[in-house]
Amino acid sequence: MDRALACRLWITVVTLGRMRSSRALYARLRLLASEMGKFGVVGAVAFVVTDAGTNLLHFRAGAGPLVSNLIASVIAMAISYLGNRYWTFGGRQRSGVRREGILFLLLNGVGLAIQLACLGLATYVLSLHGRLSYNVALVAGIALGTLFRYWSYRTLIWRAQPATPQLAAVSRETALL
Repeated sequence: MDRALACRLWITVVTLGRMRSSRALYARLRLLASEMGKFGVVGAVAFVVTDAGTNLLHFRAGAGPLVSNLIASVIAMAISYLGNRYWTFGGRQRSGVRREGILFLLLNGVGLAIQLACLGLATYVLSLHGRLSYNVALVAGIALGTLFRYWSYRTLIWRAQPATPQLAAVSRETALL
């Protein structure tokens, strides 16, 4: 085989490998964007329930700052579980409602603890009792808890489907290039 032909063959192989890896990367990014968008919609609904419920219970009904958030968050968790299980991560690997439900509750408990820590810090440590400071602490806690929840849902509850043999072969081919 002459040198020019070998070079052209090599360039063709490299180009095909890059095209395949580009397609695989595009597919992964598209899935990630779709899941993040759906997670955002479900989260927005849960946020409205949490925020409105917490404010109503605390400022209108006179419940304590942490108790009001706890009650509203439990209601939002139920909405979030249904939306995330059946819509956001609906195409992912299933491991059973019992396992997923228990993990969801445990991980949401951690997310709720993050929220309550922010509210407790603002209310009891910093002695901030106004509506604005309360809501800033609430939103900060929800944001930090949401980051934890998204990571934990994707990695611990609803895992990605195992790679198909064709995608695994493409990954091996591109790894060799």
